[in-house]
Amino acid sequence: MSDSQIKQPSLLDALLPVFALITMLGAAVYLFSSDSSSGANQIALILAACIAIVIGYKNGYSWNQMERGIINSIGIATGALLILFTVGSLIGTWILSGTVPTMIYYGMQILNPKYFYAASCILCAIVAISIGSSWTVAGTIGIALVGIASAMGLDINITAGAIISGAYFGDKMSPLSDTTNLAPAVAGSNIFSHIKHMTWTTVPSIIIALIVFTIIGLSADVSSFDSQLGTTLALLEQTYDPGLHLLLPLLVVLFLANKKMPAFPTVILGTIAGAICAALFQFDNIIAYVNEPDLLPFVAIIKGIWIAMFDGYVATTGDEVLDNLLSRGGMSSMVTTVWLILCAMAFGGVMEVTGLLSRLLESILSLVTGTSSLIITTLGVCIGANVITADQYIAIVLPGRMLKLEYQKRQLAAVNLSRALEDSATVTSPLIPWNTCGAFMASTLGVATIAYLPYAIFNLVCPFISASYAYFNIKIEPLEETELTITNPSEG
Repeated sequence: MSDSQIKQPSLLDALLPVFALITMLGAAVYLFSSDSSSGANQIALILAACIAIVIGYKNGYSWNQMERGIINSIGIATGALLILFTVGSLIGTWILSGTVPTMIYYGMQILNPKYFYAASCILCAIVAISIGSSWTVAGTIGIALVGIASAMGLDINITAGAIISGAYFGDKMSPLSDTTNLAPAVAGSNIFSHIKHMTWTTVPSIIIALIVFTIIGLSADVSSFDSQLGTTLALLEQTYDPGLHLLLPLLVVLFLANKKMPAFPTVILGTIAGAICAALFQFDNIIAYVNEPDLLPFVAIIKGIWIAMFDGYVATTGDEVLDNLLSRGGMSSMVTTVWLILCAMAFGGVMEVTGLLSRLLESILSLVTGTSSLIITTLGVCIGANVITADQYIAIVLPGRMLKLEYQKRQLAAVNLSRALEDSATVTSPLIPWNTCGAFMASTLGVATIAYLPYAIFNLVCPFISASYAYFNIKIEPLEETELTITNPSEG
């Protein structure tokens, strides 16, 4: 069917798949709770995509057109999927090599349990600012902090929320971050002006988060910590012989990330560094772990590392809590998450190629009446795009492109748009279970998205701070004459 025979979707067309998805996802959470992302959410996303496909057929789209939309959407997520698989391997080799156990060993001795949540948030924020990647922070320091919290008897859900809060604050404020570069590029602002403008919403948000984490930590029951500390440290010493030399894989990853090497090769090299550390310093443990006397020692070591990379590591320290904590990793552990992302991207692809997503955005934009409503609408549209398209980059680029001219028409500087994009699309992406960021954080930290969501304080507060600034007209920058000339070269 030709393009001239394609009908524009109605608002009802656009709303039907979204309402169906929300209903099914709500039912999945009700029936399966935190396990909903292990299969129930995937079915909901595929069924909602099927509804969108039927509507696409009705409006004149061919299957080939919709299939291309699905393939293109999944293609956008390919990089994230590759990173997910390699992070699974990294976790497996880092536990096998003693890198993660060493981080837990030293962390338990340094971090005060009363201030652990706030300290975790600050630590992740500092590292994320220096390397510009929330994913790298979660995949390295984050897994260790969750381990420390578990060994201390602290709440791992709150810990995950603190890790994500700090990581996303640092990610937003770092000039090395991909989203911090993408948002001003889409909006037409300067990156350093963008970061400066973000401090007005981002800094109050992280201060609120730190206050909340401090209050939670001071009220936490840590009476059993001292009795657990000695036992856990002794088991780690006995099993892994912790030492600073085992932190070399972590230093490799942080160095490469700081040098702005792409995430995929950075994680692969970090995995290889973990494998080398394991072969050099944990060879007796690996041989005992493989437990195949007929194999030559070096063959057993290769097999043990190989297993850790594709199927993870199973700890046998003799302590049930520690064993559960350190039995993780492997590419196979990421399969369910990849399944979730594929289904989410399929739904988003159909919604975009059939014009249903654009129709929703147009209807929302028709409600804009002034500056405040435009910025608040931008926040809502980006959050909605995160839910529907399951990808933070699409949630930045698509609304950014559609709204850029509207900001210019209303004589608003581009930094207002770029800040709104980051205050919504970037920070809410890890709060959605089927979004690439939410799925990554849940799989990497071993905590369900719905479990850590109430404690990702920074991510929850930031959009409300931004909306409040818009409502009360605080730090809303007007469009300067020079900026108007740059963004509209045909005028003047």
